Amino acid sequence: MTAIENTALGRLETEGRLLNAVLKGATTKPGRFGFRGDIALKFQAQVADEKRPPDYSIEQVLAVAQEGESTIPVLAGYLHSFAYLSDVTEVLEGALSPDGTYFMFCNNIDLLAKYRTKLGAITFYVLPCDESTVWKEMMDLVGVNKDDIKKLTAPGKLDYLLDAARTIEASYDEITYEEGLKRMTPMKNRNENRPV
Repeated sequence: MTAIENTALGRLETEGRLLNAVLKGATTKPGRFGFRGDIALKFQAQVADEKRPPDYSIEQVLAVAQEGESTIPVLAGYLHSFAYLSDVTEVLEGALSPDGTYFMFCNNIDLLAKYRTKLGAITFYVLPCDESTVWKEMMDLVGVNKDDIKKLTAPGKLDYLLDAARTIEASYDEITYEEGLKRMTPMKNRNENRPV
C-alpha cells in the first residue's frame, strides 16, 4: 500500500494543504499515489480554533507522486489568477522538478493565450480556463476520449490521463512571469450572475 508520507505530497499533507479531495490514495501503478482536490496556497488568519477556508488555492488539482521520490512528476490545476503562480513555486518548493510537467489553467488570461512561463528552474504550461474544468481541459489537451477510459476506476483514469500528459511537447511561446502579470486581465468575480 502506497503511503502519502513516502511521496512528494507528504509535506503538503502534513501542512494541511491538501483539501477537498475527491481522490487521495494509491493508484493502479505500483508505488504511485494520486491526488485530486485543492492545494491551499495562502491560509486565512485563524481565530481561536476556528477552521477557515484558505484565501486561495490551486483548485481541481490532478497530481501523482511516486513513493520514494522527492518531486511530483506531473501536476495540473486551476488558478483564479495568474499572479498566484509565484505562490505555487513557493508552496511547492522542493516538490517540483525541472524535468516535471506542470499545467496551470488561469481564469484571468486571454482565452486564446497559451504559453510557457519559467519560475526558477520550473517550467509551467499556462493555459486559459473559463467555465470549464481542469479534467475536461486536460482530456482535450492530451486527446483522451471519454470512451478510452470509461471502464477504468477513478485512480486508473488519473493514471491514464497524467501518463498521457507527460508525453506532451507543447511549443508554446515562452514569456516571463513579469510579462504574464502585464498581460493578465482583471480577476472575475466568481459570484457574479449566480442566483442568491
